Amino acid sequence: MKKIFLPILQIVCVLLSFDIQAQVNVSIDFAAPSTPISPYIYGRNNATSSNVSKPLTTAEWKRLNESGLKMIRENGGNNCTKYNWRKKLSSHPDWYNNVYDNNWDFSVSSVKTNAPQLSVMYGFQLLGKVANSKSNNFNDWSYNQSQYWSGVTQNLAGGGVVNSAGGEKAITEGNIDLYLKDWPTDSTVAILDAWRNGSMAISDKNIEFWNMDNEVDIWNGTHDDVATAPMEGEAFIQKYIAVAKAARAKFPNIKLVGPVTANEWQWYNWQKTTSINGKTYCWMEFFIKRIAEEEAASGMKLLDVLDVHFYPSTKVNENALQVHRVFFDSTYVFPEANGVKAVNGGWDNSIKTEKFFLRCQAWLKKYKGPNHGVTFGISETDIQITDPNIIATWYASNIGEFMRHPEMTLFTPWSWRVGMWETVHLLSRYNHENYVKGVSSDETFVSAYPSINSTTDSATIVLVNKHTTQTMPTTVNMQNAKLINQSLSVLQMNNLSTTETFISHTQNALNASTVNVINDSFTLNLPPLSTTSVRVVRTGTLGVEDVKSENAHVTIYPNPTKDKLYIRSNTVPEKVELFDLFGVFQFSATESNMIDISHLPTGVYFAEIHFKQKSHILKVVKE
Repeated sequence: MKKIFLPILQIVCVLLSFDIQAQVNVSIDFAAPSTPISPYIYGRNNATSSNVSKPLTTAEWKRLNESGLKMIRENGGNNCTKYNWRKKLSSHPDWYNNVYDNNWDFSVSSVKTNAPQLSVMYGFQLLGKVANSKSNNFNDWSYNQSQYWSGVTQNLAGGGVVNSAGGEKAITEGNIDLYLKDWPTDSTVAILDAWRNGSMAISDKNIEFWNMDNEVDIWNGTHDDVATAPMEGEAFIQKYIAVAKAARAKFPNIKLVGPVTANEWQWYNWQKTTSINGKTYCWMEFFIKRIAEEEAASGMKLLDVLDVHFYPSTKVNENALQVHRVFFDSTYVFPEANGVKAVNGGWDNSIKTEKFFLRCQAWLKKYKGPNHGVTFGISETDIQITDPNIIATWYASNIGEFMRHPEMTLFTPWSWRVGMWETVHLLSRYNHENYVKGVSSDETFVSAYPSINSTTDSATIVLVNKHTTQTMPTTVNMQNAKLINQSLSVLQMNNLSTTETFISHTQNALNASTVNVINDSFTLNLPPLSTTSVRVVRTGTLGVEDVKSENAHVTIYPNPTKDKLYIRSNTVPEKVELFDLFGVFQFSATESNMIDISHLPTGVYFAEIHFKQKSHILKVVKE
C-alpha cells in the first residue's frame, strides 16, 4: 500500500499547489486616496521625421494621434550631442563621424501642424563641438557600398585613413576641424529663442522638456573624436550647470531633464573621479549632491527630472518580465545587479537589490530637502527579446509600475516593436488620470493597475498576466465601487501576431467582451502574456441627466434620443466620448454643443464629457 499511496499523495499535493498558485485575488478600494498619473509615461522615441523629403504619411499621423501617445523624444539619442540646429546637421556617432542632414525644425513644425497635443523632448549640446560641413565625409559608398562592418566606428570623417583590417581605430584619425565647429553655451540654448519667439512660434507646452545632452558618461566611446579620454565628474557638472542656468534664464518654466546616464553600470560609476574632500561618491549621488549645492548657491533650479537609460541584457523571458521592478521594489533581487555594488563608494558584492529610484529619493531628500520637486524619467530602454507578446507584457508592466508612482514623470522606450502600439493604445486611451491602489495576491505573475477620473465616477482596472504559459484565474474584489449595473466592459490584448495589428483607435487587436459583477466582485481567466482592461462606471454623485460640480453644470438632452444629443454646460467641453460595453465613439461638439449619434446602434451608452480640468459621465439611451 505504501508504494501505491505515496505517489498518489504526491500527485494530489502537486495538483493542489498548482490550483493555489493559479488563483489570484486582487483588492481595490475606490474610496482610497488616489495619486495623479503623469500623461508623459505614455511616450516613445523617434516617432516623427526630421527628413524633409520623407515626411510621415497621413496614415502614420493617424496611427500616432489615435494611439494615445502623449510624449515623443525626438533628439535622436547619441545624434543629439553634435547637433547643429542652425545648419540642421548632425555628426553620426557610429558611422565614421560622417555629417548628415537632420532637421529638428521640420520635426517640431510637423508636430505643431499634425499632432499639437504632443509634448516633444529635444536636447541641448554640452560637448562643445557640433557638425559643420558634409564636404569632408568618408566615402563609405565607394568603400563598400555603405555596408555595415567591424570598422564603422573608425574616425574617418575629416580625411581619416581607413584600417581595412577592421576594429575601432583608423590608421590615421580624421581632422575634426574639417567637419565640426565650436559650440558654446549661448549657441546651444539659442534654439529656445528661435523656436519660441521667432516665426516658428512653437508653444512652450509642446517643448517644455529638454534633455541635457545624452549619455555623457560614455562620450569617450560614442564621441571619441572629441572626447578622447573620460572627463572628471566635476568637469561635466560645470558643463551641465552652465547650460542649465542659460536655459532657465531664457525659459523659466523649462523642464531640465538630466543627467541621461547610459545604463545600470553608469547609474553608479563614472570613469574618472567623483570624490569631494577625499570622499568618493557613486555617480548618481555625486551628481545630485553637486546640483543641490549649486542650486543653493545660485538660487536657481537646475534639475527637474532625473533621467536615466536602462538596457537590461537578459534574453530569458521570465527575467525580462520582471525588470519593471528594478526601480521602486525594495524586495526584488535583480539578476543583473552590477553597478549598484559600488553604491557606497567601494565594492560590495552582497548588494542584490537595485531599488534605484528609491535610492535617488533618499539622496534628493538628503541634499535638497523633502520638498525638492525633482521627479524621475526613463528616456531610453529596450529588452533583448522580439516576441510581440513578451514585448507587450513587458511594456504594459513598465507603464503600470510608473502609474503607481506620482514622482514618475516620463517614459519613452527607445525601440518601437510590434506589440507596443497596441499596448500604449489600450492603456493611454482607456486609463484615467489618477491611480488608486490595487493589491494582488501574486504580484510576480498578476499585477493590477486601477485608475480613476477626477470626479470618481469612472474607473479602469488594468490586469497584466506575466506568466508565459499559464492562464491565471483572477478575482477582483471592489470596495466602494457603487456600480451602475452588473455588467462591465472588458478589452483584452493577447496572442499578438508578429506583424503590426494597430492601425487606429477602431482598427486594432483588442478583443471585447463583458464580465458580470456578483457581490462587488468579478472573476476573469487571464490568458498568459495578456493585458486586460475593465471599464467600471460608478454612481457616486452621478445623476442620469444632470451633474453639478464646482466648474460646470452639465445637462444632456433629449434623453432618450433617436439622433441628436445636446449638451448644456457653463463651459464648452473639449471632447465627448460615448462608450458601451464594446467600444468607444469619440465626438467633437459643434458650436451648438450638438453631437449626432444617429449612426450608432440602439442601446444604453455612457457619455463621458471632458472639460479642461474634469470630466463627467451621464447615461444616454439611444432609441
